[in-house]
Amino acid sequence: MSDTGSYPFIRGRRLRKSEQIRRMAAEHHLHPEDLIAPLFVMEGQNDKVEIPSMPGYFRYTLDLLMKELEEIASLEIPSVLLFVKVPEEKKDNEGTEALNPEGLMQRSVRKIKKNFPGLVVMTDVALDPYSSYGHDGIVRNGEIVNDESVELLAKMAVSHAEAGADFVAPSDMMDGRIGVMRKALELDGFHHIGIMSYSAKYASVFYGPFRDALDSAPGFGDKKTYQMNPSNVKEAVREALLDQNQGADIVMVKPGLPYLDVVRAVKSAVSVPVSVYNVSGEYAMIKAAAANGWLDEQQAMAEVLISFKRAGADLIATYFAKDMARLL
Repeated sequence: MSDTGSYPFIRGRRLRKSEQIRRMAAEHHLHPEDLIAPLFVMEGQNDKVEIPSMPGYFRYTLDLLMKELEEIASLEIPSVLLFVKVPEEKKDNEGTEALNPEGLMQRSVRKIKKNFPGLVVMTDVALDPYSSYGHDGIVRNGEIVNDESVELLAKMAVSHAEAGADFVAPSDMMDGRIGVMRKALELDGFHHIGIMSYSAKYASVFYGPFRDALDSAPGFGDKKTYQMNPSNVKEAVREALLDQNQGADIVMVKPGLPYLDVVRAVKSAVSVPVSVYNVSGEYAMIKAAAANGWLDEQQAMAEVLISFKRAGADLIATYFAKDMARLL
């Protein structure tokens, strides 16, 4: 017998020696039910348009969206997050189209719930797709005004609830909107409708491809007066706790990959589920690198998504939802 005195009796490699053992010893796991699939809807018939800065991702007309949802449902992805591309002629500073009972969002929700009643439908609540200025709130004298915008956002949430949404997802970052929205939903009898709040939404460069998808880039200035400073973590925790206390059922951190520390800090502070948005810029980076042969797309996708679980996220909104569900 050789002298083993200089060797460790505890060897981490024992738990790494085969794929089966590595899976058994894994501390975190991804499941299809962890995933939320974002979807872009546009007006028209029998059409889908690839988003140039998001290879492999499309805007769909409502009829073709039903075919996309068949695949999503078959992959056991439980939830979708809806965004609409509003025609320019329907945009104004008051978000008028956002409250139209026959608007694209409202029609989309009704049709999805009719055809896929078990699917959890979440709706984007923000004014930028409807705004002639491309901002998340009403503009007065060059300023994005808070309280007037919040009242409109609450009405928008009620309109989505009336159409059949399961969750409304306010992404605007106006102050106090969760409390006003929760009250409006309660007063209209929508006690069962959840709120997934974008609680810590940073003023990030990683949203660029998304703005291409919806043509929702700000017409002037930027969004730094209402979206968060990327330098801050304590502020994110404060925002998440405020939203939880005002009635949010799920809180979100957005973007995802550059903010894993924020996901962990928020998860440690709140008692509601935490979601993270694996945003368009993160998706585009992996796609571009893979297209150049610089990394393996599937492995990069899986590594990024498990990092969100490791950081503490319960739910992940990602453009890789279908690809990851297939892999799982």
